[in-house]
Amino acid sequence: MEHQLQIYNTLTRRKEIFKPLNPGHVGMYVCGPTVYGDAHLGHARPAITFDLLFRYLKHLGYKVRYVRNITDVGHLEHDADEGEDKIAKKARLEQLEPMEVAQHYTNRFNAAMEKLGVLRPSIEPHATGHIIEQEQLVSQIMKNGFAYESNGSVYFDVEKYNRTHPYGILSGRNLEDVRDASRELDGVGEKKNQVDFALWKKAQPEHIMRWPSPWSEGFPGWHCECTAMGRKYLGEEFDIHGGGMDLVFPHHECEIAQAVAAQGKPMVKYWMHNNMITINGKKMGKSYNNFITLDQFFTGTHEKLEQAYTPMTIRFFILQAHYRSTVDFSNEALQASKKGLDRLMESLAALQRIEAAADGLTADYAAELERKCYEALDDDMNSPIAISHLFDACRTINQLSDRKQSITAEGLEALRRVFTTFVCDILGLQAEAQGNAEREAAFGAAVNLLLEVRSQAKAAKDWATSDKIRDELAALGFEVKDTKDGATWRLNK
Repeated sequence: MEHQLQIYNTLTRRKEIFKPLNPGHVGMYVCGPTVYGDAHLGHARPAITFDLLFRYLKHLGYKVRYVRNITDVGHLEHDADEGEDKIAKKARLEQLEPMEVAQHYTNRFNAAMEKLGVLRPSIEPHATGHIIEQEQLVSQIMKNGFAYESNGSVYFDVEKYNRTHPYGILSGRNLEDVRDASRELDGVGEKKNQVDFALWKKAQPEHIMRWPSPWSEGFPGWHCECTAMGRKYLGEEFDIHGGGMDLVFPHHECEIAQAVAAQGKPMVKYWMHNNMITINGKKMGKSYNNFITLDQFFTGTHEKLEQAYTPMTIRFFILQAHYRSTVDFSNEALQASKKGLDRLMESLAALQRIEAAADGLTADYAAELERKCYEALDDDMNSPIAISHLFDACRTINQLSDRKQSITAEGLEALRRVFTTFVCDILGLQAEAQGNAEREAAFGAAVNLLLEVRSQAKAAKDWATSDKIRDELAALGFEVKDTKDGATWRLNK
Protein backbone atom coordinates (compact mmCIF):
# COMPACT_ATOMS: atom_id res chain seq x y z
CA MET A 1 0.00 0.00 0.00
CA GLU A 2 1.03 3.60 -0.57
CA HIS A 3 2.45 5.46 2.43
CA GLN A 4 2.57 9.16 3.03
CA LEU A 5 4.62 9.36 6.19
CA GLN A 6 4.26 12.70 7.94
CA ILE A 7 6.68 13.74 10.66
CA TYR A 8 6.70 16.81 12.87
CA ASN A 9 9.65 19.02 11.96
CA THR A 10 10.78 20.97 15.02
CA LEU A 11 12.41 23.49 12.71
CA THR A 12 9.21 24.48 10.88
CA ARG A 13 6.86 23.57 13.78
CA ARG A 14 4.50 21.61 11.57
CA LYS A 15 3.94 18.12 10.23
CA GLU A 16 5.60 17.58 6.89
CA ILE A 17 5.38 14.78 4.35
CA PHE A 18 8.68 12.94 4.63
CA LYS A 19 10.70 13.16 1.42
CA PRO A 20 14.31 11.99 1.75
CA LEU A 21 17.04 13.91 -0.01
CA ASN A 22 18.16 10.73 -1.78
CA PRO A 23 15.16 8.61 -2.88
CA GLY A 24 15.13 5.24 -1.16
CA HIS A 25 17.89 6.20 1.30
CA VAL A 26 17.65 7.93 4.69
CA GLY A 27 20.44 9.50 6.71
CA MET A 28 19.50 9.81 10.40
CA TYR A 29 21.62 11.19 13.25
CA VAL A 30 20.53 10.97 16.90
CA CYS A 31 22.38 12.43 19.88
CA GLY A 32 23.49 9.59 22.12
CA PRO A 33 24.48 9.58 25.78
CA THR A 34 27.32 11.25 27.66
CA VAL A 35 28.82 8.12 29.19
CA TYR A 36 29.76 9.02 32.75
CA GLY A 37 27.07 7.07 34.59
CA ASP A 38 24.49 4.32 34.20
CA ALA A 39 21.65 4.83 31.73
CA HIS A 40 18.35 5.91 33.31
CA LEU A 41 14.75 6.07 32.15
CA GLY A 42 15.35 9.46 30.53
CA HIS A 43 17.98 7.87 28.27
CA ALA A 44 15.56 5.11 27.28
CA ARG A 45 13.03 7.50 25.76
CA PRO A 46 15.05 8.89 22.82
CA ALA A 47 16.62 5.48 22.25
CA ILE A 48 13.19 3.81 21.95
CA THR A 49 11.60 6.74 20.08
CA PHE A 50 14.18 6.71 17.31
CA ASP A 51 14.42 2.93 17.34
CA LEU A 52 10.72 2.93 16.41
CA LEU A 53 11.42 5.39 13.58
CA PHE A 54 14.46 3.34 12.46
CA ARG A 55 12.40 0.14 12.42
CA TYR A 56 9.49 1.77 10.59
CA LEU A 57 11.60 3.41 7.90
CA LYS A 58 13.33 0.09 7.23
CA HIS A 59 9.95 -1.67 7.17
CA LEU A 60 8.76 0.81 4.53
CA GLY A 61 11.69 -0.21 2.37
CA TYR A 62 14.18 2.61 2.97
CA LYS A 63 17.87 1.89 3.29
CA VAL A 64 18.70 3.72 6.52
CA ARG A 65 22.10 4.82 7.77
CA TYR A 66 21.48 5.49 11.45
CA VAL A 67 24.25 7.28 13.36
CA ARG A 68 24.04 7.60 17.15
CA ASN A 69 27.05 9.18 18.81
CA ILE A 70 28.78 8.60 22.13
CA THR A 71 29.85 11.80 23.93
CA ASP A 72 33.09 11.02 25.73
CA VAL A 73 34.70 14.47 25.83
CA GLY A 74 33.72 18.13 25.98
CA HIS A 75 30.44 17.96 27.92
CA LEU A 76 31.31 20.24 30.80
CA GLU A 77 29.82 20.20 34.27
CA HIS A 78 28.46 23.76 34.59
CA ASP A 79 27.38 24.54 31.03
CA ALA A 80 28.55 24.09 27.45
CA ASP A 81 31.65 26.28 27.96
CA GLU A 82 32.70 26.18 31.61
CA GLY A 83 33.41 23.69 34.36
CA GLU A 84 35.07 20.31 34.53
CA ASP A 85 34.54 17.66 31.86
CA LYS A 86 31.95 15.23 33.26
CA ILE A 87 33.90 12.12 32.27
CA ALA A 88 37.20 13.56 33.46
CA LYS A 89 35.59 14.40 36.81
CA LYS A 90 34.29 10.83 37.16
CA ALA A 91 37.74 9.51 36.27
CA ARG A 92 39.40 11.75 38.85
CA LEU A 93 36.97 10.74 41.62
CA GLU A 94 37.33 7.02 40.88
CA GLN A 95 41.06 7.20 40.03
CA LEU A 96 40.55 5.75 36.57
CA GLU A 97 41.58 6.72 33.05
CA PRO A 98 38.84 8.82 31.36
CA MET A 99 38.56 6.30 28.53
CA GLU A 100 38.19 3.54 31.12
CA VAL A 101 35.15 5.37 32.49
CA ALA A 102 33.77 6.02 29.00
CA GLN A 103 34.19 2.41 27.87
CA HIS A 104 32.67 1.01 31.05
CA TYR A 105 29.50 3.08 30.78
CA THR A 106 29.27 2.67 27.01
CA ASN A 107 29.24 -1.09 27.53
CA ARG A 108 26.56 -0.79 30.21
CA PHE A 109 24.48 1.58 28.07
CA ASN A 110 24.55 -0.81 25.11
CA ALA A 111 23.71 -3.77 27.35
CA ALA A 112 20.66 -1.90 28.71
CA MET A 113 19.58 -0.90 25.18
CA GLU A 114 19.82 -4.50 24.04
CA LYS A 115 17.50 -5.56 26.86
CA LEU A 116 15.04 -2.86 25.76
CA GLY A 117 15.01 -4.26 22.23
CA VAL A 118 16.75 -1.19 20.79
CA LEU A 119 18.53 -2.08 17.56
CA ARG A 120 22.17 -1.12 17.25
CA PRO A 121 22.72 1.95 15.04
CA SER A 122 24.53 1.60 11.73
CA ILE A 123 27.44 3.62 13.15
CA GLU A 124 28.23 4.54 16.77
CA PRO A 125 31.04 7.13 16.59
CA HIS A 126 32.83 8.52 19.65
CA ALA A 127 33.67 12.20 19.99
CA THR A 128 37.25 11.38 21.01
CA GLY A 129 37.71 9.42 17.78
CA HIS A 130 36.90 12.48 15.68
CA ILE A 131 39.07 15.27 17.09
CA ILE A 132 40.60 15.93 13.64
CA GLU A 133 37.17 16.37 12.05
CA GLN A 134 36.16 18.76 14.81
CA GLU A 135 39.34 20.80 14.37
CA GLN A 136 38.65 20.95 10.63
CA LEU A 137 35.12 22.22 11.35
CA VAL A 138 36.51 24.96 13.62
CA SER A 139 39.07 25.96 10.98
CA GLN A 140 36.34 26.26 8.33
CA ILE A 141 34.21 28.46 10.57
CA MET A 142 37.20 30.67 11.37
CA LYS A 143 38.14 30.91 7.69
CA ASN A 144 34.61 32.08 6.89
CA GLY A 145 34.87 34.79 9.54
CA PHE A 146 32.35 33.49 12.08
CA ALA A 147 34.77 32.58 14.88
CA TYR A 148 37.69 34.15 16.69
CA GLU A 149 40.59 33.02 18.86
CA SER A 150 40.96 34.29 22.40
CA ASN A 151 43.78 33.16 24.73
CA GLY A 152 44.06 29.83 22.93
CA SER A 153 40.32 29.14 22.90
CA VAL A 154 38.07 29.62 19.87
CA TYR A 155 34.55 31.05 20.14
CA PHE A 156 31.68 31.26 17.67
CA ASP A 157 30.74 34.88 16.95
CA VAL A 158 26.97 34.68 17.37
CA GLU A 159 26.27 38.38 16.79
CA LYS A 160 28.22 38.44 13.52
CA TYR A 161 26.47 35.27 12.36
CA ASN A 162 23.08 36.74 13.26
CA ARG A 163 23.62 39.69 10.91
CA THR A 164 23.37 37.43 7.87
CA HIS A 165 21.69 34.27 9.24
CA PRO A 166 18.93 34.00 11.84
CA TYR A 167 20.23 32.56 15.12
CA GLY A 168 17.41 30.92 17.05
CA ILE A 169 15.35 29.46 14.20
CA LEU A 170 15.02 26.06 15.91
CA SER A 171 14.21 27.20 19.46
CA GLY A 172 12.26 30.31 18.46
CA ARG A 173 14.53 32.52 20.56
CA ASN A 174 15.88 35.78 19.20
CA LEU A 175 19.33 37.06 20.06
CA GLU A 176 18.03 39.55 22.62
CA ASP A 177 16.26 36.74 24.50
CA VAL A 178 19.46 34.70 24.53
CA ARG A 179 21.53 37.68 25.65
CA ASP A 180 19.13 38.49 28.49
CA ALA A 181 19.16 34.87 29.65
CA SER A 182 22.96 34.66 29.63
CA ARG A 183 24.59 34.74 33.02
CA GLU A 184 28.01 35.85 34.14
CA LEU A 185 30.48 33.00 34.00
CA ASP A 186 34.10 32.46 34.92
CA GLY A 187 36.15 33.05 31.81
CA VAL A 188 33.46 35.10 30.07
CA GLY A 189 36.11 37.79 29.64
CA GLU A 190 37.61 35.71 26.81
CA LYS A 191 34.44 36.19 24.75
CA LYS A 192 33.40 39.22 22.75
CA ASN A 193 29.82 38.60 23.87
CA GLN A 194 28.22 36.43 26.52
CA VAL A 195 26.13 34.64 23.87
CA ASP A 196 29.21 33.34 22.02
CA PHE A 197 29.90 29.65 22.52
CA ALA A 198 33.12 27.63 22.56
CA LEU A 199 34.29 25.73 19.51
CA TRP A 200 37.66 24.86 21.08
CA LYS A 201 38.79 25.29 24.68
CA LYS A 202 42.35 25.69 25.82
CA ALA A 203 42.99 23.08 28.51
CA GLN A 204 43.91 24.26 31.96
CA PRO A 205 46.92 22.51 33.58
CA GLU A 206 44.68 20.19 35.61
CA HIS A 207 42.54 19.18 32.61
CA ILE A 208 43.17 15.50 31.79
CA MET A 209 41.71 15.19 28.28
CA ARG A 210 43.60 17.33 25.76
CA TRP A 211 44.76 17.28 22.15
CA PRO A 212 47.11 19.47 20.05
CA SER A 213 45.51 22.02 17.73
CA PRO A 214 46.54 25.16 15.79
CA TRP A 215 45.22 27.28 18.66
CA SER A 216 46.29 25.47 21.82
CA GLU A 217 46.50 22.12 23.50
CA GLY A 218 42.89 21.63 24.46
CA PHE A 219 39.61 19.96 23.59
CA PRO A 220 36.58 20.60 21.34
CA GLY A 221 33.41 22.34 22.48
CA TRP A 222 30.47 20.05 23.12
CA HIS A 223 28.44 21.30 20.14
CA CYS A 224 31.14 20.50 17.57
CA GLU A 225 31.02 16.72 17.79
CA CYS A 226 27.58 16.10 16.25
CA THR A 227 28.12 18.57 13.40
CA ALA A 228 31.52 17.07 12.57
CA MET A 229 30.45 13.42 12.83
CA GLY A 230 27.12 14.00 11.09
CA ARG A 231 28.90 15.51 8.08
CA LYS A 232 31.53 12.75 8.04
CA TYR A 233 29.08 9.84 7.93
CA LEU A 234 25.96 11.36 6.36
CA GLY A 235 27.31 14.17 4.16
CA GLU A 236 26.90 17.94 4.20
CA GLU A 237 23.13 17.52 3.98
CA PHE A 238 21.13 14.69 5.51
CA ASP A 239 17.53 13.90 6.34
CA ILE A 240 16.83 13.58 10.07
CA HIS A 241 18.54 14.81 13.22
CA GLY A 242 16.92 13.75 16.48
CA GLY A 243 17.23 13.89 20.24
CA GLY A 244 15.46 15.02 23.37
CA MET A 245 13.69 18.38 23.58
CA ASP A 246 16.25 19.48 26.17
CA LEU A 247 18.81 19.58 23.33
CA VAL A 248 16.90 22.09 21.19
CA PHE A 249 18.73 24.95 22.93
CA PRO A 250 21.59 25.43 23.03
CA HIS A 251 22.99 22.22 21.52
CA HIS A 252 21.01 21.83 18.33
CA GLU A 253 20.66 25.58 17.81
CA CYS A 254 24.44 25.83 17.88
CA GLU A 255 24.75 22.86 15.53
CA ILE A 256 22.65 24.68 12.94
CA ALA A 257 24.79 27.82 13.26
CA GLN A 258 28.04 25.83 13.00
CA ALA A 259 26.95 23.99 9.86
CA VAL A 260 25.77 27.13 8.07
CA ALA A 261 28.88 29.06 9.09
CA ALA A 262 31.15 26.24 7.86
CA GLN A 263 29.47 25.24 4.61
CA GLY A 264 27.09 28.09 3.79
CA LYS A 265 23.94 25.96 3.96
CA PRO A 266 21.91 24.01 6.54
CA MET A 267 22.94 20.44 7.24
CA VAL A 268 19.61 18.91 8.35
CA LYS A 269 16.25 18.76 6.56
CA TYR A 270 14.05 17.44 9.40
CA TRP A 271 14.64 18.04 13.11
CA MET A 272 12.75 15.68 15.45
CA HIS A 273 12.64 15.86 19.24
CA ASN A 274 11.05 13.60 21.83
CA ASN A 275 9.59 15.06 25.01
CA MET A 276 10.82 14.34 28.51
CA ILE A 277 10.26 11.65 31.13
CA THR A 278 9.14 13.43 34.30
CA ILE A 279 8.88 12.42 37.91
CA ASN A 280 6.40 14.40 40.01
CA GLY A 281 6.13 16.77 37.06
CA LYS A 282 9.89 17.51 36.93
CA LYS A 283 12.28 16.32 34.23
CA MET A 284 14.06 13.12 35.24
CA GLY A 285 17.82 13.46 34.90
CA LYS A 286 21.22 13.36 36.55
CA SER A 287 21.34 17.14 36.87
CA TYR A 288 18.25 17.04 39.11
CA ASN A 289 19.41 13.93 41.00
CA ASN A 290 15.92 12.43 40.61
CA PHE A 291 16.69 9.66 38.14
CA ILE A 292 16.13 5.92 38.38
CA THR A 293 18.61 3.80 36.44
CA LEU A 294 17.42 1.12 34.06
CA ASP A 295 19.16 -1.57 36.12
CA GLN A 296 17.20 -0.37 39.16
CA PHE A 297 13.98 -0.74 37.18
CA PHE A 298 14.98 -4.24 36.09
CA THR A 299 15.79 -5.32 39.67
CA GLY A 300 13.29 -3.20 41.61
CA THR A 301 16.03 -1.81 43.87
CA HIS A 302 15.08 1.87 44.03
CA GLU A 303 13.03 3.27 46.91
CA LYS A 304 10.45 4.73 44.51
CA LEU A 305 9.79 1.36 42.87
CA GLU A 306 7.15 -0.97 44.27
CA GLN A 307 8.44 -3.88 42.18
CA ALA A 308 10.83 -4.80 39.38
CA TYR A 309 9.77 -4.05 35.81
CA THR A 310 10.97 -6.00 32.79
CA PRO A 311 12.70 -4.25 29.89
CA MET A 312 9.71 -4.90 27.62
CA THR A 313 7.40 -3.29 30.18
CA ILE A 314 9.61 -0.20 30.11
CA ARG A 315 9.57 -0.19 26.31
CA PHE A 316 5.79 -0.54 26.20
CA PHE A 317 5.41 2.21 28.85
CA ILE A 318 7.31 4.61 26.57
CA LEU A 319 5.54 3.55 23.36
CA GLN A 320 2.10 4.00 24.95
CA ALA A 321 2.61 7.79 24.83
CA HIS A 322 3.20 9.83 21.71
CA TYR A 323 6.86 10.73 21.47
CA ARG A 324 6.16 14.48 21.60
CA SER A 325 4.15 14.27 24.84
CA THR A 326 5.60 14.14 28.35
CA VAL A 327 5.46 10.88 30.26
CA ASP A 328 5.25 11.04 34.05
CA PHE A 329 6.73 8.13 35.97
CA SER A 330 4.49 6.28 38.43
CA ASN A 331 4.26 2.70 39.62
CA GLU A 332 0.57 2.69 38.66
CA ALA A 333 1.39 3.62 35.07
CA LEU A 334 4.10 0.97 34.83
CA GLN A 335 1.82 -1.69 36.30
CA ALA A 336 -0.83 -0.74 33.73
CA SER A 337 1.83 -1.04 31.03
CA LYS A 338 2.69 -4.53 32.24
CA LYS A 339 -0.96 -5.56 31.91
CA GLY A 340 -1.16 -4.06 28.44
CA LEU A 341 2.02 -5.79 27.34
CA ASP A 342 0.78 -9.10 28.76
CA ARG A 343 -2.43 -8.68 26.78
CA LEU A 344 -0.53 -8.29 23.50
CA MET A 345 1.81 -11.20 24.26
CA GLU A 346 -1.09 -13.49 25.24
CA SER A 347 -2.84 -12.65 21.97
CA LEU A 348 0.36 -13.27 20.03
CA ALA A 349 0.64 -16.73 21.61
CA ALA A 350 -3.10 -17.45 21.17
CA LEU A 351 -2.83 -16.73 17.42
CA GLN A 352 -0.55 -19.75 17.07
CA ARG A 353 -3.14 -22.04 18.73
CA ILE A 354 -6.20 -20.91 16.79
CA GLU A 355 -7.45 -23.31 14.12
CA ALA A 356 -8.88 -22.14 10.82
CA ALA A 357 -12.45 -22.86 9.80
CA ALA A 358 -14.27 -23.20 6.49
CA ASP A 359 -15.88 -19.80 6.94
CA GLY A 360 -15.71 -16.75 9.21
CA LEU A 361 -13.41 -13.73 9.17
CA THR A 362 -11.49 -13.31 5.93
CA ALA A 363 -8.20 -11.62 5.08
CA ASP A 364 -10.19 -8.39 4.80
CA TYR A 365 -10.21 -8.15 8.60
CA ALA A 366 -6.39 -8.25 8.76
CA ALA A 367 -6.15 -5.81 5.85
CA GLU A 368 -8.31 -3.28 7.72
CA LEU A 369 -6.21 -3.72 10.90
CA GLU A 370 -3.08 -3.20 8.82
CA ARG A 371 -4.51 -0.07 7.20
CA LYS A 372 -5.40 1.47 10.58
CA CYS A 373 -1.97 0.72 12.10
CA TYR A 374 -0.17 2.15 9.09
CA GLU A 375 -2.40 5.22 9.20
CA ALA A 376 -1.46 5.78 12.86
CA LEU A 377 2.29 5.40 12.32
CA ASP A 378 2.21 7.46 9.13
CA ASP A 379 0.73 10.26 11.26
CA ASP A 380 3.94 11.34 13.01
CA MET A 381 4.67 7.91 14.48
CA ASN A 382 1.51 7.81 16.59
CA SER A 383 2.34 4.61 18.47
CA PRO A 384 -0.45 4.91 21.10
CA ILE A 385 -3.12 4.92 18.36
CA ALA A 386 -1.48 1.95 16.65
CA ILE A 387 -1.45 0.11 20.00
CA SER A 388 -5.15 0.90 20.51
CA HIS A 389 -5.92 -0.78 17.16
CA LEU A 390 -3.88 -3.80 18.22
CA PHE A 391 -5.84 -3.95 21.48
CA ASP A 392 -9.05 -4.00 19.42
CA ALA A 393 -7.61 -6.96 17.56
CA CYS A 394 -6.87 -8.66 20.91
CA ARG A 395 -10.62 -8.79 21.61
CA THR A 396 -11.19 -10.51 18.27
CA ILE A 397 -8.32 -12.93 18.91
CA ASN A 398 -9.85 -13.81 22.31
CA GLN A 399 -13.18 -14.55 20.62
CA LEU A 400 -11.41 -16.73 18.05
CA SER A 401 -9.52 -18.51 20.83
CA ASP A 402 -12.78 -19.13 22.75
CA ARG A 403 -14.44 -20.36 19.52
CA LYS A 404 -17.04 -17.58 19.72
CA GLN A 405 -15.84 -16.46 16.31
CA SER A 406 -14.29 -18.28 13.36
CA ILE A 407 -11.73 -17.36 10.72
CA THR A 408 -10.71 -18.80 7.38
CA ALA A 409 -7.22 -20.21 6.74
CA GLU A 410 -6.38 -17.25 4.51
CA GLY A 411 -7.72 -14.83 7.13
CA LEU A 412 -5.77 -16.51 9.94
CA GLU A 413 -2.51 -16.41 8.00
CA ALA A 414 -3.02 -12.71 7.23
CA LEU A 415 -3.92 -11.85 10.85
CA ARG A 416 -0.85 -13.66 12.17
CA ARG A 417 1.36 -11.78 9.73
CA VAL A 418 -0.10 -8.32 10.43
CA PHE A 419 -0.28 -8.70 14.22
CA THR A 420 3.28 -10.06 14.45
CA THR A 421 4.66 -7.42 12.08
CA PHE A 422 3.34 -4.49 14.10
CA VAL A 423 3.84 -5.91 17.61
CA CYS A 424 7.27 -7.48 17.13
CA ASP A 425 8.97 -6.07 14.06
CA ILE A 426 7.85 -2.43 14.22
CA LEU A 427 7.01 -1.76 17.88
CA GLY A 428 9.89 -4.06 18.85
CA LEU A 429 7.98 -5.89 21.61
CA GLN A 430 8.96 -9.45 22.43
CA ALA A 431 7.78 -12.12 24.83
CA GLU A 432 9.98 -12.38 27.92
CA ALA A 433 10.75 -15.38 30.08
CA GLN A 434 7.86 -15.98 32.47
CA GLY A 435 8.67 -14.92 35.99
CA ASN A 436 11.76 -12.95 34.95
CA ALA A 437 10.65 -9.79 36.77
CA GLU A 438 9.66 -11.78 39.84
CA ARG A 439 13.05 -13.52 39.93
CA GLU A 440 14.90 -10.23 39.56
CA ALA A 441 12.78 -8.68 42.30
CA ALA A 442 13.51 -11.62 44.62
CA PHE A 443 17.21 -11.36 43.73
CA GLY A 444 17.25 -7.65 44.64
CA ALA A 445 15.29 -8.24 47.84
CA ALA A 446 17.81 -10.89 48.95
CA VAL A 447 20.75 -8.52 48.46
CA ASN A 448 18.90 -5.74 50.29
CA LEU A 449 18.22 -8.13 53.17
CA LEU A 450 21.95 -8.93 53.42
CA LEU A 451 22.76 -5.22 53.46
CA GLU A 452 20.19 -4.68 56.20
CA VAL A 453 21.90 -7.41 58.27
CA ARG A 454 25.23 -5.69 57.57
CA SER A 455 23.77 -2.34 58.67
CA GLN A 456 22.61 -3.90 61.95
CA ALA A 457 26.05 -5.43 62.43
CA LYS A 458 27.70 -2.05 61.90
CA ALA A 459 25.30 -0.44 64.38
CA ALA A 460 26.28 -3.13 66.91
CA LYS A 461 29.97 -2.53 66.03
CA ASP A 462 30.23 -6.13 64.82
CA TRP A 463 32.85 -5.21 62.24
CA ALA A 464 33.78 -8.81 61.46
CA THR A 465 30.26 -9.63 60.24
CA SER A 466 29.95 -6.31 58.44
CA ASP A 467 33.23 -6.80 56.58
CA LYS A 468 32.46 -10.45 55.80
CA ILE A 469 29.16 -9.55 54.10
CA ARG A 470 30.81 -6.75 52.11
CA ASP A 471 33.75 -8.93 51.04
CA GLU A 472 31.59 -11.94 50.12
CA LEU A 473 29.32 -9.73 48.01
CA ALA A 474 32.38 -8.21 46.31
CA ALA A 475 33.69 -11.69 45.52
CA LEU A 476 30.37 -12.47 43.83
CA GLY A 477 30.66 -9.34 41.66
CA PHE A 478 28.62 -6.86 43.70
CA GLU A 479 29.85 -3.31 44.22
CA VAL A 480 28.68 -1.98 47.61
CA LYS A 481 28.99 1.70 48.47
CA ASP A 482 28.31 3.20 51.88
CA THR A 483 26.57 6.58 51.79
CA LYS A 484 25.13 8.87 54.45
CA ASP A 485 21.67 7.44 53.64
CA GLY A 486 22.76 3.81 53.85
CA ALA A 487 24.40 1.33 51.49
CA THR A 488 23.79 1.07 47.75
CA TRP A 489 24.77 -1.78 45.47
CA ARG A 490 25.02 -2.86 41.90
CA LEU A 491 26.09 -5.99 40.10
CA ASN A 492 29.09 -5.32 37.87
CA LYS A 493 28.53 -6.91 34.48
